[in-house]
This record gives sequence, structure tokens and C-alpha cells, in this order.
Amino acid sequence: MDSTISRRPDARFLVAHPAHFIALGFGSGLAPRAPGTFGTLAALALYWLLALAMPPLAIAFLAVPLFFVGVWACGVTGRNLGVDDHGALVWDEIVAFLPLAALASGSLWLQALAFALFRLFDIWKPFPIRLFEARVKGGLGVMLDDLLAACYAYLVFALVIIAVHRLPS
Repeated sequence: MDSTISRRPDARFLVAHPAHFIALGFGSGLAPRAPGTFGTLAALALYWLLALAMPPLAIAFLAVPLFFVGVWACGVTGRNLGVDDHGALVWDEIVAFLPLAALASGSLWLQALAFALFRLFDIWKPFPIRLFEARVKGGLGVMLDDLLAACYAYLVFALVIIAVHRLPS
């Protein structure tokens, strides 16, 4: 197989290597528009599926080994695409959002808030996310910027929850 492909991976590329299937978020990264949003939606669906068998805290901690799987899968897939951080690589969104989904598991409203905050910070990439994105390459770079976006989303999520609970009843 050729080591690089066209700018848009397809279903054939998705199934050509296990790393591709993982890095492209089981196919959600093939969305023609907003693949990161589709990857985050896949994370939400994965959370709901895992929640049938696991408590939220276990799902949140599952993100740790999945992060390292992502470093490998996104590294391999990025090399095969010829672009380190191709837009179709969405495993980083999936892994980074799982702990937020677990934190917000109390209601669909909270999950929607976590989803919106994560997408905001993943797209906006405030300091120092862009710095890390520019300097850290390969699979680690792909995974790291979304982890940092999730940290920002978590902080704002926690502040919103605290503020709402402090409102007079």
C-alpha cells in the first residue's frame, strides 16, 4: 500500500490498518464537514455504550490507556496520510471528551454543556494549546492539544456548575 494517500481518507483507507480505524474514530472522522464535531459525537455515543457496563469514574480513567493507544494510532495514520494532524484524525476528540462525558453524566443538559465547551476550546485553542500544537509533532501532538482543550472545558464546566448551585433557589 502507498504510504500516502489523497487529502481525504475514504472507507478503504479506514479499514486498511487497525490504527486507521481507531484514529479515524471508527469512521466518524470521514465526515465531509466538521469531523471533530462528529468525533466528539462518537465519543458521546461511546460513553453511553460503555455506561451500560461501567460506572462513570471507570470510563473517565479508561481515557488514560486510550490516550496512549491514540498516540500510536494517530502517529501511524498521520504518517500514512502524509499529514501529522489531519482533520480526519478524531481519536483525540473521542479520548479527550470521554472524561468530560463521565463528569457530565448526571443529565443530558450537562452533557450538552460539556460537549459545547469542549468543541469551543478545541476550535478556539487558547494559549498554550496552539503553542503545543505547533511544537509537539506526531501522535503525541495530535492527542495533546485536545487533552488541553478538555482541561479548559473542564475548568469552565466546573465554574458553571458552582455558579448554578450558588444561585438562590
